[in-house]
Amino acid sequence: MAILTIMLKNILISSLSFFLCFCSKQQSNGTSSNNTIDSTKLPVETGLLASAYLTNADQSALLQKQSTIIYSGTINNTFPTIEVDSTTAYQHVEGFGFTLTEGSAYLINQMSETAKSTLLNELFGNQENCIGVSYLRISIGASDLSNKVYSYDDLAAGNTDTLLNQFSLSQDSINLIPLIKKIIAINPLLKIMATPWSPPIWMKDNNSSIGGKLLTKYYPVYAQYFVKYIQLMNSMGIPISAITIQNEPEHGGNNPSMLMSASEQANFIKNNLGPIFQKNNIQTKIVLYDHNCDHPEYPISILNDAEAKKYIDGSAFHLYNGDVSALSTVYNAHNDKSIYFTEQWTGKNGTFNGDLQWHVKNVIIGTMRNYSKVALEWNLAGDAAYSYHTQGGCTECKGALTITASSVTRNVAYYIIAHASKFIPAGSIRINSNNVGDLYSVAFLTPAGKKAVIVLNNGSKIESFNLKSNNKWFKSELNAGAVATYMY
Repeated sequence: MAILTIMLKNILISSLSFFLCFCSKQQSNGTSSNNTIDSTKLPVETGLLASAYLTNADQSALLQKQSTIIYSGTINNTFPTIEVDSTTAYQHVEGFGFTLTEGSAYLINQMSETAKSTLLNELFGNQENCIGVSYLRISIGASDLSNKVYSYDDLAAGNTDTLLNQFSLSQDSINLIPLIKKIIAINPLLKIMATPWSPPIWMKDNNSSIGGKLLTKYYPVYAQYFVKYIQLMNSMGIPISAITIQNEPEHGGNNPSMLMSASEQANFIKNNLGPIFQKNNIQTKIVLYDHNCDHPEYPISILNDAEAKKYIDGSAFHLYNGDVSALSTVYNAHNDKSIYFTEQWTGKNGTFNGDLQWHVKNVIIGTMRNYSKVALEWNLAGDAAYSYHTQGGCTECKGALTITASSVTRNVAYYIIAHASKFIPAGSIRINSNNVGDLYSVAFLTPAGKKAVIVLNNGSKIESFNLKSNNKWFKSELNAGAVATYMY
């Protein structure tokens, strides 16, 4: 395990003991402590106390708290320096988390009540032993990680229901909705984004859950479908913060799925969904695209339509194709609109070290440095056999958790998100930091006034470096592929 070294100069041993004792009482989740520092007792060379949490690529450390670090006012080495500058601020953060699929909800609900309660508090609480997940994505109807394909208005072949008299959340009421209520009880500030994989098949031109397009004549009905969903969820104490129009609208091969071009999405928003949200005083945000980084022109073309744009909060992305810089491309074209990163999977054939390194670099550091307010990994929980999916759905999607009865294995996606969610609560602001060589970083100022800096060693050898903030320094060291979150 890499040793996080301390640059100290002429500090009395008695003073160091005082600070180590003090720091052990501090909270690491971004909330304020009741303790305060008496600046008259600080050694002259010391300005800040910091803690660090480390995950090594070989799993020898997993979100492991390291020894207390004391910032020094001097530095006497030539190592590369990551400098944090809170005078340059960027986007506000809304949260970090996962998609809570129906499969995830089912598996968690099969746990004993004690084990379930312990797990949910670990995931969504803000105590020292929790990771503070603050944002979830859920499906409107089935996703491909549901046990079957369903919508909220399924009918016998040949029938239609333009008044939505048969609309029902009955399938979600079995596992998903009861679990969300428990989560909100733990974290009432949790934000939820909801996304459809397919509308009811009677609204589509191919009468199938796979591919096809939404028939234009059903645009008004489908807009009302969104309204009914949001209103019913809200009536059950589950506010939906945002919706996207369609999961992966350029991929029609999943089950369920639907194709939707940029022009069709613009038409639907400006002529149907936006106006009906406005008419019904729906405050839920409308978010575009929800697909890969290889086609930034898709959301840009919709935002270029002034009539559509007035109803739109922002654009959402995945990274199965393209480069994460596409988020900045869209932001720079319309910097009055939000950016979201809503999905990236880890698979059963992936490795811990490879996934940790790639996802921290791209999903956490990359998306945040490219203006995203949200960073989400894909499936929260799966079983060891990868059995919970639709026919034709994903057979290799690894959950952040693997659940067997009441036993939980924490997989790589858990640590990828935890390195951000535990330390960077909603309302934090990204501030400036630099990448240097193989060291990638992103920094935040939390609502409590603390700074959080995530650093990844993306190289193949141990890297020593300095972290500088407010003219105070410390020296640190990371193994190849390791990630650390520093709090001070």
